[in-house]
Amino acid sequence: MEIRDITDEEAQAILGYEEGHFRDVKAREVQPAKLSMSISAFANTAGGELFIGISETRNDEEKTTSWRGFTDQEAANGFLAMIEGLGGPDLCQPRFLSCKGRDGYVLHLVVQKTRQIVKATNGTPYVRRGAQKLPVVGEDALRRLALDKGIATYEDETVRAPLDEVTNSVTVLEFLLSEVPTAEPDRWLRSQFLIHADNPTVAATLLFADEPQAILPKRSAVKIFRYKTVDEDLNRDSLAFDPLTIEGPIYDLIKKAVSETKDIVEGIKKLGAGRLEAVSYPNETLHEIITNAVLHRDYSIATDIQIRIYDDRIEVHSPGRLPGHVTVGNMLEEQFARNPKLVRLINKFPNPPNKDVGEGLNTAFQAMRKIRLQEPEVIEKDQSVVVYIRHTRLSTPAQIVMEYVEKNPFITNQLGREITGLRRDVEMKDVFVALRKQGLLEQVPGKRGRATSWRKAQAPAPTTK
Repeated sequence: MEIRDITDEEAQAILGYEEGHFRDVKAREVQPAKLSMSISAFANTAGGELFIGISETRNDEEKTTSWRGFTDQEAANGFLAMIEGLGGPDLCQPRFLSCKGRDGYVLHLVVQKTRQIVKATNGTPYVRRGAQKLPVVGEDALRRLALDKGIATYEDETVRAPLDEVTNSVTVLEFLLSEVPTAEPDRWLRSQFLIHADNPTVAATLLFADEPQAILPKRSAVKIFRYKTVDEDLNRDSLAFDPLTIEGPIYDLIKKAVSETKDIVEGIKKLGAGRLEAVSYPNETLHEIITNAVLHRDYSIATDIQIRIYDDRIEVHSPGRLPGHVTVGNMLEEQFARNPKLVRLINKFPNPPNKDVGEGLNTAFQAMRKIRLQEPEVIEKDQSVVVYIRHTRLSTPAQIVMEYVEKNPFITNQLGREITGLRRDVEMKDVFVALRKQGLLEQVPGKRGRATSWRKAQAPAPTTK
């Protein structure tokens, strides 16, 4: 077993850790069976870290932590045997931490998010919600967990709809004209396991019904919102117009959603180098992120995909958590299709939206880097995955300010915030003051209060004798 010697500063950092969604600390006296619940919860949610050998005491509502590790490695054998029984090194990577002058060895466990459901030693699976581990009890809860992890897929569920909605639609007839070898719709759909007991599946409906939204309401459309603000709090007063609802089979849905988003974004103006400039995002970024949201969302959740367009960013909200073993940290390297039939069959369409299967998000990130914009940010929430595409330059606020005053006579706090993306007056003022201390900026004489302005520092006038 690996033993790693750490510095006192690293030990102090561990002692200061707060228990949360991705991390927990336990005393060495914790029972292996109880610890297995925490391991199960991390493995079934998003992975995490455990430190065993950290004691906590509370006095007058104040918490004190102390390093009280195992006397030797053998003292932790009960925990290591439990880990082996749950899944071994594929599930959890253990190592010991030691620190000179501190008591014993702390067992550090790095728990991976797994493809399969992991149960604690009591036979119950758990999930992590904040600092809590919650048991998954009952058939409905277990089904929900299986869908979240991608073990079960909602695309194979059947829907109550006439079979000819998919066997005699314009969409399926046009598709089969390009399919080689060609076949009758009914026979071909059955060969692809898109019909069960004479009922179309969710996948068949999404791909080949002309109006899937009539059969699968509130879970198969894309809604686009335009907020004329940069504020994060949703406010109907800042809506530029009523939300747009994009409908149709998913091949058309993706194209229309990308096109509408681009059209709306092109109408946004942002202050650039002394003038209003059109905001633009790389076509590849919008296309790949919206395609990913449509193909990999959880269709069991009765919520439409939402695209929220703000003055300085786009947010794409896709229902459902990241499936399988995929996490925010590994999603650019790992692949796991929640809806494998959708992914495979839409790739058969002419000029498919997922032309480079498995490379979509990498393409989106690279396109942003290429034009010197911040990479998209991915956040996993309880019931959704949100991708933030920000129109923020990789240049620092100070660089942006200096570029501006090179071409313009002066800059104000408000102008500075508009071109840098800083939200608060005091943040912008700190940038100006720092540049003044470096001799790069100076205040414009006679401008005070809200009219305070800054300009490029002037060279001192030559002295005359």
